[in-house]
Amino acid sequence: MHAIAPIPARAVAAGAAVTAGVLLLTACSSIGGTKSNDSLHDRLPAKIRDAGVLKIASDVNYAPVEFKGQDGEATGIDPDLAQAIGKRLGVKVEIADTAFDKTIPGLQAKEFDAVMSAMTDNRQRRDGTDADGKQVNPGVDFVDYLIVGSSILVPKGNPAGITKLDDLCGHTIALQRGTTQADIVDRQKAACQRNHNPVTVHLFENDTQALAEVASHRADADMNDLPVAAYLAAKGGPGGAKFEVSGPQLQPAPYGIAVAKDNTELRDVLVKAINAMIHDGEYDAILAKWNVSAAAVQSAVVNGGF
Repeated sequence: MHAIAPIPARAVAAGAAVTAGVLLLTACSSIGGTKSNDSLHDRLPAKIRDAGVLKIASDVNYAPVEFKGQDGEATGIDPDLAQAIGKRLGVKVEIADTAFDKTIPGLQAKEFDAVMSAMTDNRQRRDGTDADGKQVNPGVDFVDYLIVGSSILVPKGNPAGITKLDDLCGHTIALQRGTTQADIVDRQKAACQRNHNPVTVHLFENDTQALAEVASHRADADMNDLPVAAYLAAKGGPGGAKFEVSGPQLQPAPYGIAVAKDNTELRDVLVKAINAMIHDGEYDAILAKWNVSAAAVQSAVVNGGF
């Protein structure tokens, strides 16, 4: 996830199997926190209310949206917002570090209560369809809480001169598998092919691997959500690699907290918790801390993506 303009999001590959042994990185919000709200707590699904725990899946490898701090615990925009939500709901939050393409399958297998992982709300995820429109899972509902677009990330100096999608033709791009950016470039393949100048795409399990590919000059570019791209341009990447953001951001869309279609109780109470944070200023303070104020929404929306 910048002193930043608005922001796109990571995607989830449908139908992937859930791997065992996800790591619970943090249990942040405590029951009875100063901002808990009894009426919101009472509206939680009985399973969550009785356990006193909200389990959230997140791929904690995407600074500054979610990443591991020096203490090994989850930190960033999403963990901070999740902690604040937990206080509103009067429950503890456990963040399970989970591969991005396993988060929605895990949610649907009831391994988690929600997914909060820089995930774009789009129709394909909501409907549970693949790129060809075939139904592959039940789909999810989203509670939208940020607006984000994608950016092209290139080595410092931009040696390949890539500033827009058409410039990828004839070059190699490294991407995290299952992301919105992978979908964008997959659509771009056809345009490059028509011009007889194909783009080569290297897909990886996480963005750190994709960035290392660019840093080692085996790829000419990566794509990321704008907050992540701006953070990498400012802080550097693997091994001290230097990057820069090239061109305008692409296709702004909402990040959403994913919940199971049949869990409308949780969906609706998350909307109320986020709106309470927006109303009293805590939401704005968290975004300002991470330099992403331009990504703010005026209110939480259910399934507002395109």
